Amino acid sequence: MNRALLVLLTAGLVLLAGCGCGTGTGSTAAAPVVPAAASAEFNQADVMFLQMMIPHLGQGAEIARLAKDRTAREEVKVLAAAIEVTQVFEADTMSDLLRDWKQPATMDANPDAHAHHGGLPLTSPDTIATLAAVTDNFETKFLNLLTGHQHNAVEMAKAETAGGANPQVKELADRIVQSRTAEISQMLAFLGK
Repeated sequence: MNRALLVLLTAGLVLLAGCGCGTGTGSTAAAPVVPAAASAEFNQADVMFLQMMIPHLGQGAEIARLAKDRTAREEVKVLAAAIEVTQVFEADTMSDLLRDWKQPATMDANPDAHAHHGGLPLTSPDTIATLAAVTDNFETKFLNLLTGHQHNAVEMAKAETAGGANPQVKELADRIVQSRTAEISQMLAFLGK
C-alpha cells in the first residue's frame, strides 16, 4: 500500500471515530462526537456502555502501543498509532460524560452483573501480557488479537445504538461501529484474509 493512501486511510479512521472538528460552514471535517453541552438525558444502557467501553478502550490503546517497535510493516504501525490516539480521545470523552452525569466511571466488576448482555467484553490481561512477550511472528498475533478486541467494541456499540437514550452517546457508538469495522477490514487485509 502506498504511503499517501495509508495516510488518507488513517485520517479517515480518525474522522470516523470522531476526532475531527467542524469549524464553521463548508468544513469537510466531521463534527465533534460529544459537544461541550451534552444532553443530560441518559439511561442505564448509556451509563453501562460508557463504563464498559472506558476500560475496553484502555486495553485497545495498550495493545496498539505494542506495535510501535515490534512490527515490520509501516502501515501496521501507522494504523496502530491511529487506533491508540482515537481510543484515548474516546475514553476521555466518555469519562467526561459520566462525570457530567454524576455517574461512576467504573462498572460492576462482577461478571454475573453482565450475564444478561454477554458478559464483560475485555481482553484478558494475561493475553495482552503474552502478546507483549512474543518474540516470533508478532505482527500476525498482534493483528489477530486486535481484530478480536475491536470486534467486541463493535458488539458493545451496537447494543448501545439499540438500547441507549442519549443522542450523543448513540452517535459515538455509531461512529465506533463504523471505525472499528473499517479497522477490522484493514487488519484482515494485512493478514491476507
